[in-house]
Amino acid sequence: MNKLLLNWLATGPASQQLISFDHHDIMTGSLFCAQVAHLHAQLSQSTAKRWLLAAKHSDVFAAGLCAALLAGKQVILPANTQGGTLSQLNHEFDAIIADRPLCEVREYIALKKELSLPAAPWPKTETLGELILFTSGSSGQPKAVKKTLQQLDAEVSILEHTFAEHLPHCSVVSTVSHQHIYGLLFKILWPLAASRAFLSEQIDYPETLSYYLAIMPNLCLISSPAQLTRLPDALENQRQQRIPSLIFSSGGPLNFEAAQAVKHCFNQLPIEIFGSTETGGIAYRRQLQPQQPWQAFNQVNIDIAPQDGALMLQSVYLDDPTQWLKCDDKIELVNDGQFRLLHRLDRIVKIEEKRLSLAQVEHLLQTHPFVREAAVTVLEQPRTMLGAAICLSDLGLQTLKDEGKLAVNNALKSHLLSQFERITLPRRWRYPENLPLNSQGKRTQSEIVALFSHD
Repeated sequence: MNKLLLNWLATGPASQQLISFDHHDIMTGSLFCAQVAHLHAQLSQSTAKRWLLAAKHSDVFAAGLCAALLAGKQVILPANTQGGTLSQLNHEFDAIIADRPLCEVREYIALKKELSLPAAPWPKTETLGELILFTSGSSGQPKAVKKTLQQLDAEVSILEHTFAEHLPHCSVVSTVSHQHIYGLLFKILWPLAASRAFLSEQIDYPETLSYYLAIMPNLCLISSPAQLTRLPDALENQRQQRIPSLIFSSGGPLNFEAAQAVKHCFNQLPIEIFGSTETGGIAYRRQLQPQQPWQAFNQVNIDIAPQDGALMLQSVYLDDPTQWLKCDDKIELVNDGQFRLLHRLDRIVKIEEKRLSLAQVEHLLQTHPFVREAAVTVLEQPRTMLGAAICLSDLGLQTLKDEGKLAVNNALKSHLLSQFERITLPRRWRYPENLPLNSQGKRTQSEIVALFSHD
C-alpha cells in the first residue's frame, strides 16, 4: 500500500483507466496521457520554476497538476483567485497555468481539454515537483504550506488502507473545490492513484447529485458540513432510492442533528475528516452518538499539552515525523488514539467551511478610508456568521450621515471582496463611537459580541 501515489505518477494511468466523466463525455487514461504530455512539453521549455495553478474543471486541473509535478515545477495553489488574493501572492509565483489568464505580464499556459491530441507516452522524470498551498495564518497574512509528493503519498496510501474496502469500483463526485487540500486529496490525488474516476465538474445543486446517483452505481460523495447540513431539506427529508457508497465531510465539525438527517436520507452516516492544510488528516469519525470521539489515523499519534490542553500531534504527514507539533485545538483525551474536540485556541475560524483569519479581515477593513478601527467577531445566533464593529473615520461618519448605513455596509463589503469570498463576509455591522475596552485597556470578546445583542 505504500507509495500508491508515487508509483502511479511514475508509470501513469493504464490506457483504459477512466480518469474523469461528466454529463456529456469521459476522459480515458490514453487521452489524459496525451493532455499531460502536451502540457509537460510546454512547461519543460520554460525556465519559470513557480507556477500558479487554477482551473474550474477537475480533469484539466489534474492534467496541469501532473504535468507540472513531472516537469519538476513548484505548483502554487491559491486559496481562491480573487484579485486581492493574487495580488498578495504576486511575488510567490513566476508564471500561470490556468483555464483563463489571471494576471497581466506573466508567462501563461492555457488549460483546456484538447480531444484531438495525438497519443503520447507518459512523461518520465527523475525529479518530481512540490506543491505550495496558501492559507490564512494567525498573523493575518497568507501562510505558505509546502507539501512534498512523499507527504501526499503517505496520506493517499493511508486513506486507501483505511477506507478502500467500502469503495467497490467507486466513482467520486464532489461538492467542494479541488483548489484546497481536502478536495485536492479526496477528489484528485486519491482517485487517480487508486484508479477511481471522478466527476470533472463540481456539484452545486442537489438535483445534480440525484442525477448522477440515478445513473451511476457506487458513487463516493465528497462534501462539507455546510453543504450536508442543507442537503436533507433540499431532498425534502425523504429516503433516497439510490445512495452513495460512502459520504465524506471535512472543513469543520458536522453537528449531530445534521449527521442524523443525512443518515435518514441516505441510510448511512457521513465519515468526518479532521485535519488542516498544515497537518494533513489527523482523525476521522462517524457520529453514532452526540460528542462522538475522533479516531486518529494509522501512523498519527496524539497527546495533550499539559499547560492549555492543546492537541499535540506526531504524524508521517509532517516534515519531521518524529517531532511533536502543538496545534491550536483544545482537546479531551478519551482513550488510546481517541479524543474530543473542544474549541479553537487561536483566531482562525471557519465560516461556511472556509478557513479565515479574523486578524486578516480586521487588517483589510482598516485600510479603507471610512474606517478608523475595526473588530471582527464570530456570532453564533441565529447561525454562525461574522459581525463587524467599525469605528468610522470622519469620511465614514459623513458618508453614514449622507447616504445611510446600507451604503457604508456595501462599500466595506466591496472592499473585503478583493481578498475574501462573499460567503465569508460579515453579515452584521455595528458603528460604535469607540470599541469597548476593559479596565486594562484591552478589547474583550464578550463586550464586542454584546454590541450585536440588539438589532
